[in-house]
Amino acid sequence: MQRGSTLEQLPLGADAQRAAVDKARQSLGSIILGKDREISLALACLLARGHLLIEDLPGLGKTILAQSLASVLGLSFQRIQFTSDLLPADIVGVSIFQQQQGVFKFQPGPIFAQLVLADEVNRATPKAQSALLEAMEEHQVSVDGKTHKLPTPYFVVATQNPSDQIGTFPLPESQLDRFLMRLELGYPDEESERALITGVDRRELLSEIKPALNADILLKLQETAAKIHMTDPLIDYVQALVRFTRESPDIETGLSPRGSLALVAAARSHAFIEHHSGVFPDDVQAIFVAVAGHRLKAASNSAYRTPAELSRHVLDSVAIP
Repeated sequence: MQRGSTLEQLPLGADAQRAAVDKARQSLGSIILGKDREISLALACLLARGHLLIEDLPGLGKTILAQSLASVLGLSFQRIQFTSDLLPADIVGVSIFQQQQGVFKFQPGPIFAQLVLADEVNRATPKAQSALLEAMEEHQVSVDGKTHKLPTPYFVVATQNPSDQIGTFPLPESQLDRFLMRLELGYPDEESERALITGVDRRELLSEIKPALNADILLKLQETAAKIHMTDPLIDYVQALVRFTRESPDIETGLSPRGSLALVAAARSHAFIEHHSGVFPDDVQAIFVAVAGHRLKAASNSAYRTPAELSRHVLDSVAIP
């Protein structure tokens, strides 16, 4: 989106901000059918300045969701297809010797975009996966001793297939922890699938979609979401949830302080998206599985095996203030 566009001139009062978010949700819902909850969580993740991991079977719309987010939010976009032979230099870029000038010049890799799709991230080796770590955490990369800043805003949306599929390399805990949320799309309901079968191809619709936001507006929305009021009892509730994950015999690895911060940031963004005057317990519960699930590790004797089961066990065990 070019500077000086009508989008950029949008007044940034509270009503206009919420209207812009609603328009973005509506646009995404026209492409990703029957997944309103997942769309809201994905937007909340980006408004909270977080990175998003989408894990599910092939063919369920993971890549389309990432592309739709970039188009609707008006962000520059690059896709990196992760494969077993992918090298770190294929991601961050390389320094190439310029013979005429007699100097090395850095050629940026595809990671230099405002929204980067790391497609099938767990099909690459750990060495290639690790190339994302500095970018996700520091919003910069280092090549040949020089630091290169990444664009602002900056998001990584990674997709991965279930770990039991052939040719996958599980993401290490340190990398999983850098994703604010982990989502599963699941199969569409019958009505949505019929609309997919009989309607226009989603990729054709994606090529026609117009941005509902742009980078400048998105940065303003992030600032507003971070200031949504959160009362002391709600902070007590978050701390009680975190404390339970650390003390429960069903959980081997509980939430870290980074996990606590992620819960608060995501709850504030969710409250903003849902037009709440402040953060409610419903907001914390709505984002808890997506934020906490991939950070929790079940104990060997636990009856709760999946991240969703473990997360819901925590929610059911801690009283709402």
